[in-house]
Amino acid sequence: MFADRAEIYIRSGKGGDGCVAFRRELFVAAGGPNGGDGGRGGDIVFEVDEGLNTLADFRFIRKYCAEDGENGGTNNCTGKNGADKVLKVPEGTVIKEKETGMVITDMSHTNRREVVLRGGRGGKGNQHYATATMQVPKYAQPGQAAQELNVVLELKVIADVGLVGFPNVGKSTFLSRVTNAKPKIANYHFTTLNPNLGVVDMENGNGFVIADIPGLIEGASEGIGLGHEFLRHIERTRVIIHIVDVASTEGRDPVEDIKTINAELAAYDPNLANKPQIIAANKTDVMLAEEAEEAVGRLREAFPEIPVYSISAVSGKGVKELLYAVADLLSKTKEEPIVFEREFSLENLTLPNEPYTVEYDSENDMYVVEGPRIEKMLGYTNIDSEKGFEFFQNFLKNNGILEELEKLGIKDGDTVRMYGLQFDYYK
Repeated sequence: MFADRAEIYIRSGKGGDGCVAFRRELFVAAGGPNGGDGGRGGDIVFEVDEGLNTLADFRFIRKYCAEDGENGGTNNCTGKNGADKVLKVPEGTVIKEKETGMVITDMSHTNRREVVLRGGRGGKGNQHYATATMQVPKYAQPGQAAQELNVVLELKVIADVGLVGFPNVGKSTFLSRVTNAKPKIANYHFTTLNPNLGVVDMENGNGFVIADIPGLIEGASEGIGLGHEFLRHIERTRVIIHIVDVASTEGRDPVEDIKTINAELAAYDPNLANKPQIIAANKTDVMLAEEAEEAVGRLREAFPEIPVYSISAVSGKGVKELLYAVADLLSKTKEEPIVFEREFSLENLTLPNEPYTVEYDSENDMYVVEGPRIEKMLGYTNIDSEKGFEFFQNFLKNNGILEELEKLGIKDGDTVRMYGLQFDYYK
């Protein structure tokens, strides 16, 4: 089972509701409100675990929910906060919103822990709403709704060097020779199903991480076979080693193999084809010396801009020279960590079509806007940020709230209240 991609549902905890309660004691005629606040809902947190290298844990459990906050209690007791839900992922995991494919966050390099969904705030108890004119408030604030998303987890392997090539050209054998990695090696005509990582230790201490990218086939960039799943692992590598069967033991032409793979890389992402490359002409041990020299010469003639090294992954011939060339190429290649920028924000979420009310409170001389849709909008939106405030203004306009306020006769300078938020209206 290929385990570098998973689709899951995540939901933060709902905030606990505020409590409506009144002090009741003997000989106390009017004790006043003492309803406590609701507890805060738990967050959905993603955290890098160095011990993981696949997303296999997410294959069977597809739903992850944080704990809801407890409701407030009497005697001004605040409800218990909900527990966070922490999801452990391997380094290099990119989290995307399922419907749009937009990047939510990239769990790599310095980003080791991130809160993706915030738990809802607890609602205020009725003790907060007592005023000189309203001493017996019979209402409390409901807890803020949970946030929920369907997300896609994609593991993009972090390695300095990526080994590419058609199935059965010797990539796994090469990796097992130059590193301590122990990939399964056999004469399979399909391909390794998981990327294997290994560390190459050089004498001068300039080691590097190398990854055996599963074998590619023609049409991989269009998603044929497991094309997209394989190609995504090359995006973070700095140098690409093409391993080809120069002896054509599978009946394929090594020159055409390299052209085909480069075409697939360019079709998937033009930047991949521009990465520094080295060709490893493998399986020279099964050929006569003259035949091997001729076959390697043909590769050098076909690709004069790419260094070609004659090797045998089985016997180790030429492998050391190839590794020194790779280390030298890495030293000349600028190291820029590839981090996928955030594209999706919770402010992009479309709120469900739930009711709201717009009323004039003559007692407090203010306009009151309430309802589930308003409550959720305030939970998703950071009004203190410029982008969040712009979203807030567009929400009021697009949902007809400004129009309804104008029908009630609102004028510049009048006060509008939305749960815990109050602001002056100006057209």
